[in-house]
Amino acid sequence: MRYFETQALLFDMDGTIIDSRLHVDRAWALWCARHGLALDDVRPFTHGVRTADTLRRVAPELDIAAETAWIEALDLGREGLGVVAGVDRVLASLPDARWAVVTSAPRPLLEARFASCALALPSAVVSAETVRQGKPSAEPYRQAAEKLGVDPRDCIVFEDAPAGMTSALAAGCRVVLVGGLQSAEDGVIACIEDYVQLAVAVGERLRLAIPSRSCVARSGG
Repeated sequence: MRYFETQALLFDMDGTIIDSRLHVDRAWALWCARHGLALDDVRPFTHGVRTADTLRRVAPELDIAAETAWIEALDLGREGLGVVAGVDRVLASLPDARWAVVTSAPRPLLEARFASCALALPSAVVSAETVRQGKPSAEPYRQAAEKLGVDPRDCIVFEDAPAGMTSALAAGCRVVLVGGLQSAEDGVIACIEDYVQLAVAVGERLRLAIPSRSCVARSGG
């Protein structure tokens, strides 16, 4: 095990807390069909960023506000949603004032996904509507740290997307990568597949135990 101490934990949602890959792909597949585009051409720009920011990349000629509203109004049901293994145990162990969700999704979608997976939202939430600039800007993670009243440099972020990793590092946070994403960037302290073997001890500071075989970092905690 490797051990890290921190004041607060900040979590991305899609792919980090909730496995929503099927939902995300289905939403963008419907949008692509609507405009005669290939999902494979659009998918690389969809992960970890706000819907409007994706649309600005792939279809800047369209009415971004209208297209964003169309995508975010889709009702895809609950089938295919699930939690990343072990994360529900980790979140349940954390005091409300010690963690936040930082997502590129709009607040209604965030609430729907948490409800579908029987997870309780923390008081501190950063969503698409609360920031002027989304990920990979540093603003989302800086805002989360501010909501918790802690220094971003004393936060550990859990992320699964390059845009989110860039956002967290730019804010000065340390990063644990979840799923298949790997990086040796300074500030990335570990890479884990899921939370099954991750342990958090709650005290004056949070103490994380992360399996040593999962670590890919060059900088420590």
